[in-house]
Amino acid sequence: MAFRLVIAEKPSMAQTIAAALGIKGKQDGYIEGGGYLISWCVGHLVQLAEAAAYGEQYKKWSFDSLPILPEEWQYAVDPDKGKQFKTIKELMHRADVSEVVNACDAGREGELIFRFVYEVAGCKKPMRRLWISSMEDGAIKAGFASLKDGRDYGALFASALCRAKADWLIGINATRLFSCLYGKTLNVGRVQTPTLKMLTDRDAAISHFQKEKYYHVRLDLSGADAASERISDKAEADALKGACEAGKAVCVSLTREKKTAAPPKLFDLTSLQRETNRIFGYTAKQTLDLAQSLYEKRLLTYPRTDSSFLFRFIIDLRLSCDRSCGNGFVICLYPYTVHASAKKVKKNRSFQRNRRLSVVRPVRFERMAFGVGAVLCEVFASQRLLKRRI
Repeated sequence: MAFRLVIAEKPSMAQTIAAALGIKGKQDGYIEGGGYLISWCVGHLVQLAEAAAYGEQYKKWSFDSLPILPEEWQYAVDPDKGKQFKTIKELMHRADVSEVVNACDAGREGELIFRFVYEVAGCKKPMRRLWISSMEDGAIKAGFASLKDGRDYGALFASALCRAKADWLIGINATRLFSCLYGKTLNVGRVQTPTLKMLTDRDAAISHFQKEKYYHVRLDLSGADAASERISDKAEADALKGACEAGKAVCVSLTREKKTAAPPKLFDLTSLQRETNRIFGYTAKQTLDLAQSLYEKRLLTYPRTDSSFLFRFIIDLRLSCDRSCGNGFVICLYPYTVHASAKKVKKNRSFQRNRRLSVVRPVRFERMAFGVGAVLCEVFASQRLLKRRI
């Protein structure tokens, strides 16, 4: 019997996939059944090797050894995860495994995690890609029914590999350089250091801010108001004021426009991080961790994206509250009233009559005693904004 080996990014995701496919045969490091072997990577099983792997001269931090520019990149298995890597490698080389499915997150890092394991394990078997952004049973089954050719994602892997190598080159070389210069460990990163520079520049601008007096000349008209730009010179402002007082304001044209404001788009990761930081003071990492946890519990779509749109098939799944009450979270895509206990679901007839309902926009996360967070949902119905607290 030929098996299809599926590699997920985390154990929880592997279990979700197995449950969706009706597979229950738990083994040491994988799940077996129905023609599938489902295993997991536990995050980054394989990473770019440390500088010391390229020669004895790089074990000690010194000016003489810089810059470190590998001609042929080396990879290393995380020493704490060696057992799981060995399990996956053995599964990949089993004679009864016909192909390997990359079921890691549908994004750049997910592609990198799988490809590193695939290449270091020396696997040559056909590679398929499970590309889904929801962990609902229906989405998983639909994804397996339309698996992609893994080679189609070569450019995505190249992008992830470029990012990883750039982080390594800048982090390793710049950290060693500045640490040697100043005699203490100074961590330098490709993203971390420029971001820190932006923060320090902004902090310096605030600290050195000096108030400047300026003037506005305003016309107080019947039903309207007009104002000049900022004027720093008082004499110039007085002269403009005098000129206005001596003249007469005449309305030469009037344009009326009727505009319709559309509901805001769904969150992408950046806008969600910005909102949670503004309301709760969460760091970007805290928000990402919360969103990732909700995603793994099948309560959010894939969070590590800059997209603010959902696939049509996700909406068609009609996710409802009764599928996701386990940890006190509910993401409603359809007209439901959610009770405070988050255990009862009751259809709201007034909502049901309205055909203009759009998807729910999760607005914020809040720490609660029962789990990672709660979600404040906004439902746009007709001209009203209705809020339901979960």
